[in-house]
Amino acid sequence: MIPLRTACPLTTHEALTRAALLAPDVEAVVTAEERITYGELAVAVERIRGALTAAGIGRGDRVGLCLGNSPDWVALFLAIGSVGAVTVPVNTRFTADEVHYTLTHARVSTLFTADRVLSSDFAGMLGELDLPELRSIVMLGSDVPAYATPWASFLEAGSGWSAEPTAVADDLLLVQYTSGTTARPKGVLLTHRSMCADAFFSGMRMGLRPGDRFHSARPFFHVAGSTLSVLASVQHATTLVTMPKFEPAEALRLLETERCTHFSGNDTIALLLLNHPDRPRLCLRGAWVAASPTVIRRVIDELGARECVAGYGLSEASPNVAQSAWWEPEEVRASGAMAVEPGVEVRIRDFDDRRDCGPGEPGSILVRGWNVMRGYLDDPAKTAETIDADGWLSTGDIGLLDESGRLHFSGRTKDIIRVGGENVAPADIEDVLHRHPLVRQAAVVGVPDERLLEVPFAFVVLTEPRITEGELLDWARSRMAGFKVPRHLRVVDGFEGIGMTASSKVQKNRLAAHARSLLAEVTS
Repeated sequence: MIPLRTACPLTTHEALTRAALLAPDVEAVVTAEERITYGELAVAVERIRGALTAAGIGRGDRVGLCLGNSPDWVALFLAIGSVGAVTVPVNTRFTADEVHYTLTHARVSTLFTADRVLSSDFAGMLGELDLPELRSIVMLGSDVPAYATPWASFLEAGSGWSAEPTAVADDLLLVQYTSGTTARPKGVLLTHRSMCADAFFSGMRMGLRPGDRFHSARPFFHVAGSTLSVLASVQHATTLVTMPKFEPAEALRLLETERCTHFSGNDTIALLLLNHPDRPRLCLRGAWVAASPTVIRRVIDELGARECVAGYGLSEASPNVAQSAWWEPEEVRASGAMAVEPGVEVRIRDFDDRRDCGPGEPGSILVRGWNVMRGYLDDPAKTAETIDADGWLSTGDIGLLDESGRLHFSGRTKDIIRVGGENVAPADIEDVLHRHPLVRQAAVVGVPDERLLEVPFAFVVLTEPRITEGELLDWARSRMAGFKVPRHLRVVDGFEGIGMTASSKVQKNRLAAHARSLLAEVTS
């Protein structure tokens, strides 16, 4: 196996230094309001690094970052990493309790934040929280309270300071908090090596190159944003076009006016773009999507992204585990078949945890390699439960390896619907429903059933109301096995009122609760 360092830079400052040297005039980050080139970004990072050093922030310190997608977020992230400190990204949609938990659990000593992010008043929120380990708050914006240091003052205090990058590949770079459903989020520990290499291979397989323009609204506080958007762009000197919140009309405007060559998104983002009534003609070449084969096919055919690739990953794997590549045959990429990352191993284990599955046999996905997290912050028991003694990470996901060793992702183990004696992946049903020309988006969850234990409940958003729920079920019945056919189907206007994540994913736990309440109303 060729050493990773031979293939790509393995620290954030090495990646930025190369991008600024090779393409100083290429725009690094673009929003509707701001633009910064790689040369300018390198200068900004150097200035922030001096200010961090002047403030006593260095190796191993935990630094909170609570900003919307912006050049400031990117510059701070790269500067924090370059001094060996660890970024703790804070979800800008968090409530006060969630912000308090993240900053306290991670023992954040310095927090960089904005006075406001969209509708969240962080200046007011932070003033009411008891955070004994937080030494300082540096705030961007015009409404900075007395307890915080204004951003300009922080930079001025570092004037005259210079500091060389000190981080090495095995230093921690990020504490990524996973979204919890039944318990508190866990802090995933990721290194420069795991994130930088993951970003390089993802961007390479996507076909990113200097001067390409890559649209991604994935929140930077998620690892799909920090690794697969920010670092992938830096590794390949690509322009990252971003926005503080995904909104399809604005995304399409940016894709068109900024002449983007690529975009990144999950199935929801892709479908919102595909089904927008005012979609302009785009000049896309490729895309990275985590979506079903039907959605991938539409991205290729309708958005013109002939080099579209599919990816699979999770926070605990930095995040990419497998991805198709732009140079592979279109039929392979459109099928959702993905090649495992170089130097990474994948096994499929039987659901009863007794044996490895053969080619084409679905089971639980296990991963081992350089991309696997170091562990969960301050939780050795959960770490040992998730990563075994031989280094295999249990992903909690379901998939299969085909005869060629390619990975096919089916869904989360927790989302699997157990219909009688059959395991049904909601993604399989959603993929069929997405083939109907009047279905804009579909989401499927399991609900209790006295006879079959669980049955599928489908929610669909229509492009226009020219089909009944019964007619759509009849259409689906002829296209899937009987045990997969939804026993219940509801047409809804959208999923925002039920539950969407910051990454524009449908929150399946909230959707399932909504489905159960609808059934309770019917039976009461």
